[in-house]
Amino acid sequence: MSLRNRRQFLRSGTALIALPFLESLDFRRFAASTPPAPRPKRMVFLGFGWGVTRETWFPDPTRTGRDYALPAGLAPLERHRQDITVVQGCSNKFSNEAHWGSTFWLTGANRYAEPGRSFCNSVSVDQVAAARLGKDTRFKSLQLGTAKANDQGHGPGLSLAWDERGKPLAGHDDPVAAFHRLFSAEDLPLARRQALLAERRSVLDTLADDLARMRARLSREDTDKLEEYAQSIRDIETRLSKDEQWLGIPKPKPGMSEPRAGLAGKEEVKAMYDIIVAALRTDSTRVLTYRQPVDSLLRSIDVPYTGHDLSHYERSQGDRMSFSQRKDAAQSELLAGFLDRLKAAKEADGSSLLDHSTVVYGSNISSVHFLNNCPTVIAGGGAGIKRGQHLVLPKDTPLCNVWLTLLRGNGIDVVRHGDSSGALTQLLS
Repeated sequence: MSLRNRRQFLRSGTALIALPFLESLDFRRFAASTPPAPRPKRMVFLGFGWGVTRETWFPDPTRTGRDYALPAGLAPLERHRQDITVVQGCSNKFSNEAHWGSTFWLTGANRYAEPGRSFCNSVSVDQVAAARLGKDTRFKSLQLGTAKANDQGHGPGLSLAWDERGKPLAGHDDPVAAFHRLFSAEDLPLARRQALLAERRSVLDTLADDLARMRARLSREDTDKLEEYAQSIRDIETRLSKDEQWLGIPKPKPGMSEPRAGLAGKEEVKAMYDIIVAALRTDSTRVLTYRQPVDSLLRSIDVPYTGHDLSHYERSQGDRMSFSQRKDAAQSELLAGFLDRLKAAKEADGSSLLDHSTVVYGSNISSVHFLNNCPTVIAGGGAGIKRGQHLVLPKDTPLCNVWLTLLRGNGIDVVRHGDSSGALTQLLS
């Protein structure tokens, strides 16, 4: 091999060839003086329908800061007390559908904002975060859900997520499907997958040309419809570009077994929580939403009511109220287990996933048909908020003020979100 060829070989092999340790270079001193790379920020939004038992879920509003008692509905979170903040007083002022626990939860949108239409939405906070935090991961964001979610106090939508145009984003409603999407190896050879991507791009290019020729002959109303269709094509092109970036990179090992098929209720929620931890631990994505089940959860804990019927409890109906309290406790136990797993997953520097994550748990419905005082629990250190406290804000503070504060705390510089009126200094450390 010639000298020139040897040099080229060494240059091309630098990813595989490591220099020996040389005392004169003192690599240990150099490594010690090099600041560690910042850990990636992560955001997780966990939404449930039908609200909570107001009397036993919300802490006493007269006891704020660190001097407060966790009520029965949140008692299972006691071991995570120093990692969570409970927020009261927030609402989405435009929300007027008492069966819609998640449709506007992350957007704060006015459904009547577009003249002549009975429904419109805007971008959800997770997608604002994903535009920044999802650039370097295989999946920009991941949406998880449950079957028949619209019947479980969630309202219209395919997941908790809505794109920049206020259009619903689809998610995975089954733990097995979500697991395979994240971690299963591709069956087709690389060359075949490349060919399929090229074929899809060719189809999209042809469609784009056809749309351009059609625009001149359409009415204004039809032009609006066509633009929506064109935008959906552009969205597909964006996803194809993302797929191309990761085409030759194998999917990571999940560190968990494939979930059993047919899981429901508590076991389904546990499996989805495990998948979220695995997705974060492998850095497959940094932004996730999970639209959670209610009715199947109730069946799994032997509650003989649907979520809707249970939400109409009254003090005189001790039976329903006690079952509602059982539901609250079960949901909090599941959340506590999820936080356990985030704490147990360690980063290279010894910190935990929870230390660099923002986890939000809540609903747009407080209880029965009330849309004020949205249940809100925030966990983790990702956004730099004060943890271990109970915060009571002025009545009807925009819930989007919380979202705005969390976005900025995660390094996402936005002026406003939804109907926000400003960041919450009370929430910041």
